[in-house]
Amino acid sequence: MNKKDVANIRKQFKLNNDLLKISDIFNVYIRKESSDIYHMESQPFPMLDQEQQELFMANFKKVLTGQMDVKLFDVKFQREVVDHSQIILHEGLQAEDAEGWNEQMLLLVEKMFKDVQYEVDMVVTFIRGEYFKPTKRSSEESEVSVRDEVYTHPFILCSINQSEQPKRTLLFDYVEKEFKSSIVVDSIINLTSPVAGFLFPSFTDHSADVNHVLYSAGKPNQPDIHFIEEVLNGEAIMTAQEDKAVFEEIVKEVVGDELDASTLSNVYEEINRMMDEEEEDAPTLDYKDVERVLKVSGVEEVQTEKVEMAFQKVIDDEKYELKASSIVPNYTSKSIKINTKVANIAISPQDLKYVRQVTVNGKRCLLIEVDEDTVIEGFKLIPETFLG
Repeated sequence: MNKKDVANIRKQFKLNNDLLKISDIFNVYIRKESSDIYHMESQPFPMLDQEQQELFMANFKKVLTGQMDVKLFDVKFQREVVDHSQIILHEGLQAEDAEGWNEQMLLLVEKMFKDVQYEVDMVVTFIRGEYFKPTKRSSEESEVSVRDEVYTHPFILCSINQSEQPKRTLLFDYVEKEFKSSIVVDSIINLTSPVAGFLFPSFTDHSADVNHVLYSAGKPNQPDIHFIEEVLNGEAIMTAQEDKAVFEEIVKEVVGDELDASTLSNVYEEINRMMDEEEEDAPTLDYKDVERVLKVSGVEEVQTEKVEMAFQKVIDDEKYELKASSIVPNYTSKSIKINTKVANIAISPQDLKYVRQVTVNGKRCLLIEVDEDTVIEGFKLIPETFLG
């Protein structure tokens, strides 16, 4: 899945939407002390009262919220695994009744808590439903509604949430006219911050991909590797943060750890151009692409063998492909941070070419080219000319 596919399904999670039908919901409450199931409850989703439906809908949208390779990861299933979660999920999706579906989901719950013990009680929520996507875009001239012809995508979504003990508060009893401390023993299920979740199958445009699952991490760049590999039986993943670090180390191996701002700006500009040209896909860079990008950006004496060896040294795989979206900071915001002892500056990648490090009177200075007057605390700075 790419960010467009995720956005398309996420926006459907709202009540009274004929493009999304949730048939069943299955909640499993797990005790922290034993990791045993304390309670489970299965029912048709439409049978929940409206307030509960709204709470769960917001929770499901949270599971599907975040940047790809930062919080959301399109994970490919491993091959030849005993009790494979791919098979469990597929059979759960195909189950004719809720009982058969629940049995398959309980197998996943068992895998989730087999080797892991949480510090608080946990609630695992599964839903089963169908996502409908129109086969064509709406047109004012067309007499046929876009909802008359749709692609039908059955899916399972899982959300894992922590329970919390309510805080003791002071209340005022209007009838008895006295202050009382509240006594609440019911646990609160935190649906606003799921600790993990997933969507099966993965969707690419109009097609379901049962060989991939969309995993959702609780925090950015902190995927649960054990959950991905042992619970979902997915292959190893790289976060955007890790991918960017690999790219930086590869470039350092090729050109050294010193690079002027203009060249770095050219690198980001060239990679961003690749992303614009392949907007529907997620472009990647192998060692040949990195070689070309560096040459186009003005780096001299870049050799194919050197770049290939850098891939081998840094990632131990000369055939590894870096995701372009992980390398380039957000091009439309001030995503590059320049931190110095004197000041912290934020600029966009496309403005990096206006930054220089220069030496003035034997001192290193940061030079920023600007088109307008610089105003500090309401005062316009007087231009100064340095000859050194």
